[in-house]
Amino acid sequence: MANHAIFDRPMDAPIPAGYEQAVFGMGCYWGVEKLFWEQPGVWMTQVGFAGGTTENPTYRQVCAGGTGHGEVVRVVYDPERISYDHLLKLFWENHDPTQGNRQHNDVGDQYRSLIMYDNEHQKAQAEASKIDYDNRLAVAGKRHITTQILPLDRFWPAPEADHQQYLHKVPDGYCNMRGTGVAAAMPEGHELP
Repeated sequence: MANHAIFDRPMDAPIPAGYEQAVFGMGCYWGVEKLFWEQPGVWMTQVGFAGGTTENPTYRQVCAGGTGHGEVVRVVYDPERISYDHLLKLFWENHDPTQGNRQHNDVGDQYRSLIMYDNEHQKAQAEASKIDYDNRLAVAGKRHITTQILPLDRFWPAPEADHQQYLHKVPDGYCNMRGTGVAAAMPEGHELP
C-alpha cells in the first residue's frame, strides 16, 4: 500500500501507542478526509467503507447500493493534541446531519451521516454530542438529526489508490461538504475564537 500523500507514512501503519482512531461518515469522503488531515494532532487519514456487510468492497460496489456500507474516513489522532470532542465538533459543523441517506446532491445510504465508535468512551461522547447538537438545531428551526452511531466492526480502506487524499491529488476536485451553519458545543479546555 502506498504512503499517505500528506503525511508520507505507510497507509497500513499500526496505530502508535497512546493514539486512537475515529471513523466518520459525512457524505462524499474526499472533502471529509481533507478536513481531518488539516487538523493538528491528526496522524493519519484514510478513506474507505464501514457499517455494511460486504467484505472488501470497491467504490463501484458501494455506489451501486446493497452493501450497507457508508463512505467513511478513518482518523488516527493523538488525544494529547486533539480531543475526540473536537473531532465531533468538526463532524457536526461540516455536514448536514439531518438529511438522511444523502448529502446535498449525493443520494444513497452510502452518503448517510455516520459515527462509528471504537470504544465505550467514544460511544458516550458521540451520543451526548448528538443530543446537544440536535437541541441546537431545534433552537435554530432545523430538522432532527438522522446520524447513526454504531460500533466500528470493520473498516475497509478504499482499494482505489486515487481515492486516497483525492483533494490533494486533484485540488479542484468535487467536494460537497456544507454544514447547517449551527455551531456545535466547544470542547472542554478550548477557548472560543
